[in-house]
Amino acid sequence: MTVPGLPMAVPSRDLPTRVRIHEVGARDGLQNEKATVPTEVKAEFIRRLADAGLTTIEATSFVHPKWVPQLADAEQLFPMVSDLHAALPVLVPNERGLDRALGLGARRVAVFASATESFAKANLNRTLDEALAMFEPVVSRAKSEDVHVRGYLSMCFGDPWEGAVPIPQVVKVCRALLDMGCDELSLGDTIGVATPGHVVALLAALDEAGVPPTALGVHFHDTYGQALANTLAALQQGVTTVDASAGGLGGCPYAKSATGNLATEDLVWMLRGLGIDTGIDLGRLVATSTWMASQLGRPSPSRTVRALSHEDTEEH
Repeated sequence: MTVPGLPMAVPSRDLPTRVRIHEVGARDGLQNEKATVPTEVKAEFIRRLADAGLTTIEATSFVHPKWVPQLADAEQLFPMVSDLHAALPVLVPNERGLDRALGLGARRVAVFASATESFAKANLNRTLDEALAMFEPVVSRAKSEDVHVRGYLSMCFGDPWEGAVPIPQVVKVCRALLDMGCDELSLGDTIGVATPGHVVALLAALDEAGVPPTALGVHFHDTYGQALANTLAALQQGVTTVDASAGGLGGCPYAKSATGNLATEDLVWMLRGLGIDTGIDLGRLVATSTWMASQLGRPSPSRTVRALSHEDTEEH
């Protein structure tokens, strides 16, 4: 139920005063859906997210349609939302994808790298070094066009084939992506196995290697119920960008053990209780995820959506 004044805001001195949420629901959240989501529904989803106050909304991916059929409508979708004031990053796997994105006026792109050889092979059919070599001209050209580049790094905390991933290995790939020209990195817990101590250790090692928390975002999956705890640990280390998916949608098509992303509503509820500003209207966001769940024909997995969706969705 919704009670005015809750959650009570109790700020902490070791936490940031504002966090930017990088919303991934429209891309990462929908890419695994078996039934095709109409382009008009995707566009409406993005518009509602922007209306709820999200300032960074990952719109789509310019991958070959046979790899991610759900996102085959990127050319049709992007012009339908490009007038929004929100930043609309798109995933580009290679130079051809970058060409398509730039041709539609995209000003923020992302490449998707791996911290492990096994996932690079599964996701890109390349070795880790070959994948990085493939991204280098993409990043270089994007930067020459004054386009913002995000580098995703998957399997930072564990890999379904290799198990534990050594921290120095993750640091090495992060450093390579930054040296390549990426403006920011997103540390992915692709199969949701991270725990807070591991998060702190990785962030400390990255900082020592010249990768400060200001250059990082975190992307946690809630497979073992650790996503919020891991996010709090990251915030305590100075991270101020957190990836989340409205309604908790999403997973990973190449890692079958990956379950849903951290739900944006659950994150906003926690941040609000910590006195951290996000600029998001939680009522409108809950209404958006409830609407999207109805489009998909199933309830939202977000606990906050479930707790608030039976109440009036106006902001309290």
